[in-house]
Amino acid sequence: MHPRILEVTDRLIARSRATRERYLAQMAAAASDGPHRGSLQCANFAHGVAGCGSATDKQRLRLMDQANVAIVSAYNDMLSAHQPYEHFPEQIKQALRDIGSVGQFAGGVPAMCDGVTQGEPGMELSLASREVIAMSTAVALSHNMFDAALLLGICDKIVPGLMIGALRFGHLPMIFVPGGPMPSGIPNKQKAEVRQRYAEGKASREELLESEMQSYHSPGTCTFYGTANTNQVVMEIMGLHLPGSSFVNPYTPLRDALTREAAQQVTRLTQQSGNYIPLCQVIDEKAIVNSVVALNATGGSTNHTLHIPAFARAAGILLTWQDMADLSTVTPTLAKVYPNGQADVNHFHASGGVPFMVRTLLEAGLLHEDVNTVMGKGLSRYTREPFLEDGVLTWREGPQASLDSNILRSAAQPFSAEGGLRAMAGNLGRGVIKVSAVAPEHQVIEAPARVFEDQAALADAFKAGELERDFVAVVRFQGPKANGMPELHKLTPYLGVLQDRGYKVALVTDGRMSGASGKVAAAIHVSPEAWDGGPLARVQDGDVVRVDGAAGTLTVLVDDATWAARTPAPRPVGTGIGCGRELFGFMRAAFSPAEQGASVFSAELESLT
Repeated sequence: MHPRILEVTDRLIARSRATRERYLAQMAAAASDGPHRGSLQCANFAHGVAGCGSATDKQRLRLMDQANVAIVSAYNDMLSAHQPYEHFPEQIKQALRDIGSVGQFAGGVPAMCDGVTQGEPGMELSLASREVIAMSTAVALSHNMFDAALLLGICDKIVPGLMIGALRFGHLPMIFVPGGPMPSGIPNKQKAEVRQRYAEGKASREELLESEMQSYHSPGTCTFYGTANTNQVVMEIMGLHLPGSSFVNPYTPLRDALTREAAQQVTRLTQQSGNYIPLCQVIDEKAIVNSVVALNATGGSTNHTLHIPAFARAAGILLTWQDMADLSTVTPTLAKVYPNGQADVNHFHASGGVPFMVRTLLEAGLLHEDVNTVMGKGLSRYTREPFLEDGVLTWREGPQASLDSNILRSAAQPFSAEGGLRAMAGNLGRGVIKVSAVAPEHQVIEAPARVFEDQAALADAFKAGELERDFVAVVRFQGPKANGMPELHKLTPYLGVLQDRGYKVALVTDGRMSGASGKVAAAIHVSPEAWDGGPLARVQDGDVVRVDGAAGTLTVLVDDATWAARTPAPRPVGTGIGCGRELFGFMRAAFSPAEQGASVFSAELESLT
């Protein structure tokens, strides 16, 4: 093992010892009595099985040696990624009946699409939806009827929300069941060019709409490497998917076979099976370190600097941004997938995908092999990929070498020696920056600030021709407490155009950028946030700000006396109203700082565990 991986792992274990021990004690207590449905009162049990479609299922549920598997799904047919889940429950139930077990649809969780809500009021509900999903998962599993669970979710906040909720029932075995990406649409370079021309007024709305509809064109996950597909890599490398299953397209025989196998495999992990591997034994400090290595090796979504710390805390594990940045310094960048390259996830998968990535990272000593997975002990099981042989699902060893070195490379010959994630610190606060897609000449920007209090104001200034110069855009009051921390993805085309015109530009914000953030240096998730009187609230137009992505520093070059004498800017009025946002005011007030996952549960879970 690489000494840095061991160092970070050891300090994570030490930091988390008390909280992790209390969490595991809770899970052991929950598991101690065997199937909980066996201790339910007769009326309670009768309610729990009344909806079963067959007398056979009811009878099997009376027998404690048969597994009852909860199905928790984020299905809706407005999200392309989740539309295929419409058909999964019946496939799962039949697969379970075939081996004498039972599946019950335990509950649905909400699933909103950040792609639909980008730049719209609904985006301010996006991060909060993760917490709602966690609570919905807990409600679904709260009936104590289940021996295991299958979790059906893919996109941005959905997988982390399912994880947070599921980990509170970590005494149960669980498998995440992906749906797969849509087939490839138009090339990503072409899509990006149309977006940028539209931002400059050189393309019509009709041209833009046609381009977007050729990109997002059918059921399945969007094919760029944003948060949704980073979720898939993270889940697989933590051993929560079946090996090689993340990027198999929907509505294919192989996808259906993997769904059926996930249903049957989870029963093999139950207490009744004699091979008990609950979720709490899969997600430990080593698995969390592996997830961060995977994030860095693939140039994954910056949203995971919120999500991984948030769900780690649900398992009693206290991960920090410094841990993640330290792992990044020794993790080579192995993949170039849009927006960090021109390929999409289908191309990544065809080049060797997750199985090859696991193989080369294990060979380099950058992943912990000695972890539990839903396939048993050992991450080396994830160097295999699935195939159908005469209609029967089987696994073979994945490729020994990348099949396209323009997309995927070995740890010995990477695109970059490091992952490109930096923790930022300075007199403007703490934040993160992803420099894997930022050219070296754009990673350090020192320029006068232009302050905005929402992304629409920056767009208006661009259209008015006010930004034709070097500047650092400070977009504040975008943190979790201010307005729910919406993604500011709409800023990317404007800042990209200005950078292409030769100006030195950067972004500093207490908000989020999309998982598809790209070529402009962006210091994001800055905390303390402006709403809490953080340093961004004191920045004024014309202050010189230095964003140093190479050194990981974030500073305003104002003398100490002047800086100390400033009064923070007042909070904007009228925020959080309309489109249902007023219902989430209590949640915004409870959000933790970004480094703790921007979660309403962080403090509560830490105190309880």
